[in-house]
Amino acid sequence: MARALYIHWPFCLKKCPYCDFNSHVRDRVDHDAWKAAMLRDMQHEAALAGGEPLESIFFGGGTPSLMPPEMVGSLLNEAERLWGFSPEIEITLEANPSSVEAANFADLSLAGVNRVSLGLQSLRDEALKFLGRLHDADEGLAALEVAQKHFGRVSLDLIYALPGQSEAEWRADLARALSFGTDHLSLYQLTIEPNTRFATDVRRGVFAPLDDDPAADLFDVTREMTAQAQMPAYEVSNHARAGQESRHNLTYWRYQDYCGIGPGAHGRRNAAATLRHKKPENWLAAVEHSGNGLREETPLSAAAQASEALLMGLRLAEGISLPLLSERFGIPFANLIDESRLSMLKDLGFVWQSNERLGVTSRGMPVLDALLGELVHGDLVTA
Repeated sequence: MARALYIHWPFCLKKCPYCDFNSHVRDRVDHDAWKAAMLRDMQHEAALAGGEPLESIFFGGGTPSLMPPEMVGSLLNEAERLWGFSPEIEITLEANPSSVEAANFADLSLAGVNRVSLGLQSLRDEALKFLGRLHDADEGLAALEVAQKHFGRVSLDLIYALPGQSEAEWRADLARALSFGTDHLSLYQLTIEPNTRFATDVRRGVFAPLDDDPAADLFDVTREMTAQAQMPAYEVSNHARAGQESRHNLTYWRYQDYCGIGPGAHGRRNAAATLRHKKPENWLAAVEHSGNGLREETPLSAAAQASEALLMGLRLAEGISLPLLSERFGIPFANLIDESRLSMLKDLGFVWQSNERLGVTSRGMPVLDALLGELVHGDLVTA
């Protein structure tokens, strides 16, 4: 049974040069056809993983704030009919801070959205232009003001470690972001993802990414300043006031079941991994033909689930409980973690262990992927 639902809206007005998400630009979108298909895809998932009230719904993308508020309301009404809602359900929608989309915030709130994740990305016009954003800094701040008026909870996204960015510049920008009074910040280092325009630009020598050492320094600055502002990191890139963590993202990182609908959406339910067709037209055709947009549904062994739970859970500041993980998947502690490497990494200050919990330190978080490869037992990964 799933207590969380992810809804993917794949359309954007423009493809950002750093983005490797499943997003597409289309001249025209048939909203009636999309609403009907989303409802059918949702009904398919509820039939397989219903039974308990939803605790979170997340509209991701793409740019979900381009969805008509009426469509958002229809999807939420159907989700409530199919699953029921817990009294404290978190309903998040990702939004770009254009004036056009901000004009929909009041209606999106009335439709049931109670949390918005606003993609400011930068507070500087020059950086926004480099990142290929359609808004400028003033428009972004105006959208933030509207969002804070209409939604009980607001999160901001910012990208740092841009080419040539200095520590002084990032300190000034982050201090300003912290002054806005939001309860959550997602602060991402710029990474050059394959098959993006930025990857092509780097290969052609158009610009050079910030070197690793200055980027690591900015990561340390980020941790220092957010902790001082009572918004510590609870995950690698996510910071929140106490009790304001994204409940939906905690579902992923704590490896709980969730349903995913819409093009390219992933899900985890009933010991299986689900994946929808990525191309919007292929997803629509699949729903029309089969009543759902599934491309793959892969059963997961206990070892595969334990491996995923480790890889996700160690992203969190709270770490993981190895005894609970062992009990949940029926796998002994020694088969989960390479204990000799664990001892070495503890001595180096990259991981911590307290009673039954294991986690990655602030020093280890910048090299998390490498640490996970060292920590997670090879037999488990290949099982």
